[in-house]
Formats: sequence, structure tokens, C-alpha cells
Amino acid sequence: MIGIIDYGMGNLYSVSKALERLNYEYFISEDTTELKKAKGYILPGVGAFKDAMDQLHKTGLARFIQEEAANGKPLLGICLGMQLLFEESDENGLTKGLGLLKGRVERIPGVTNTGETYKVPHMGWNSLTFHHSSPLLEGVDNGHVYFVHSYYVNTSDQDAVLATSSYDVQVPAVVGRNNVFGTQFHPEKSSSLGMSMLQNYANFVEERG
Repeated sequence: MIGIIDYGMGNLYSVSKALERLNYEYFISEDTTELKKAKGYILPGVGAFKDAMDQLHKTGLARFIQEEAANGKPLLGICLGMQLLFEESDENGLTKGLGLLKGRVERIPGVTNTGETYKVPHMGWNSLTFHHSSPLLEGVDNGHVYFVHSYYVNTSDQDAVLATSSYDVQVPAVVGRNNVFGTQFHPEKSSSLGMSMLQNYANFVEERG
């Protein structure tokens, strides 16, 4: 069973409907006692990094997530939820993240090296390039997934970058280390490719549980 973490800033409906399509049992909660009963977690997210971290600290969920991840519980962050897994973000001033993965969240420049401008946010379908094997990517073919974001992760830990997408900068699109995973795109809105990743994550949760 997967616990979808509700801290007031996630697209709970689309994630829950995706798990229903997979016939996988889930529940939505902000209560740490209830969430602890789950075999693994999904951390969704829509909005600003600082606001999200403020909510996670206010509710006690930040420490809970850090402790559960340290204890080996599977965790999948989606979109802003993926960014929150990292050390810090410069969105609206420097804000510390959950620190489960190494890296800093920065704004997509919107300007190329030659001075040409391009649209930010990065919105719509874009292709993936896979770099490392992972339980999340098992049996998944290259294809297009759906992005909506203005910030991306800048990390020197390339071993944790499982797949990228090019938007002038190389955007870490799928990240993962041990039991912690993240997707910058929305797998629940990314057709069969995204659903395959969610199925792989559900399988990983069951195997670890």
C-alpha cells in the first residue's frame, strides 16, 4: 500500500487516479501515524519550493519523510515533490530542502549561450534520454513525457541522474538513489510510459515491503 503525502500542495487527484488505474491500493493522508502504515510513499507537488517546505515543516512531515527514507522506506517525489528531495532551492530566496539527494534547484535560464531567449516554464511533452538502470526504469522504452516547471535540479551527483530531458539545459528528469526516487515530469499524465514507471515503483514498494 502506498501513502500519498498530503501537505496541501500536491495534485492528489491525478496521482490517486493513476494508482487506481493500476489497481494498486493507496491512501491519502497528512497524519504521520497513519502514513507510517504504508509500505512506501509518493510526495506530489505543485507550486513554490519555499511554500512547500514551510508546509512540510509546519505539519511535521519534513522530519517524518527524512526518517522514513533513512529507514529504507521507498519514496517517489513528483514534479515539485522531486525538487524537495534535494538540498536547497534558490526559488524566492535560498530555502533548504529535505536533503535526501545532493543538488540545488535553480531557475531554468531562459537564455542560451548565444543570447537567444526561450520560453519558461518548460511546458509540454519532451523526450527522455536514459543514463543508468534502475528499478523505476525496468522495461521502459525511450519516449515522451509531460513537463510543467520553471526550475530544474543542478547536481554534481550524476550517478543519481537516471534520465535527462534537454531544454537548452540538461534537465534531470528521473533521479534515484537506493530507495529514493523522483520524476521532474508528471508520470500520471505521461501516457503509457509514465504509467509503466508508476507500475515499476509500485512493484518496488511491494518487493521492499
